[in-house]
Amino acid sequence: MPSTQTAPAQIDTTKASIARVYDAFLNGKDNYEIDREVVRRVRKVAPEASQMAWDNREFLIRVTRFIAAQGGIKQFLDLGSGLPTAENTHQVAQRIQPEARVVYVDNDPVVLAHGRALLEDNDQTHFVSADIFVPREVLDNEIVQRHLDFTEPIALFQLGTIHHYAGERSPADIMREYIDALPSGSYVAISHFLDPETPELSPLARRLEDVFLHSPMGTGVFRTRAEIESMFPGLELVAPGLVLCVNWWPDGPRIKPLDPVQNCIVGAVGRKP
Repeated sequence: MPSTQTAPAQIDTTKASIARVYDAFLNGKDNYEIDREVVRRVRKVAPEASQMAWDNREFLIRVTRFIAAQGGIKQFLDLGSGLPTAENTHQVAQRIQPEARVVYVDNDPVVLAHGRALLEDNDQTHFVSADIFVPREVLDNEIVQRHLDFTEPIALFQLGTIHHYAGERSPADIMREYIDALPSGSYVAISHFLDPETPELSPLARRLEDVFLHSPMGTGVFRTRAEIESMFPGLELVAPGLVLCVNWWPDGPRIKPLDPVQNCIVGAVGRKP
């Protein structure tokens, strides 16, 4: 039988949750008024802000498909998995690699509750309650150790997550600890809010950051390209490198112009030599 951990019984609906805010941006149903308040505030700055969440989700789907098909990877560690949508990591990966094992990590009680349901009919998908910004808490977890073989390549996802970290350690240091634990041939995918550092777009990024930081969620840092690139220490970036999420191997030609906010979220995939 698949493994999980007991979800916390108490859900605090007076504080916005990262996972539930993303769910609200994606028009989901697993969110509360406090989460929707964050969305409303962000949309006052950028009415098309939901497109960032959609670009991040579609980036995840394309990256998973690439890593499973082209990379032949059969193990996935998805950090900050969020609430289930139509196409989750395990669904995409296991459609290509039926034997693929996926371990999701999150510590949001609503996500954990959904995680238990997710596990009921899939014995190759597992869920861990842990702080994704404390690598040893994740890497030493008994479920992670039991279901992922760290002598074989692993795909590690930090998608739409580490821009919500604002602790004392640098994001690059956190990622280095994860990367050091991965075997050769592993892949790491990161997506992150971007300050484009241009006169046209940087003010938008900073206004969005200000709203996120002063909203009931309290997190959401827009870092520079150099800061984000530093989160791939020792990795070889897969072409085209660090680009707008929407431009990372899109499924077809662009037939409409980008919304300004789409220039404020980037992603990349790196391979460990």
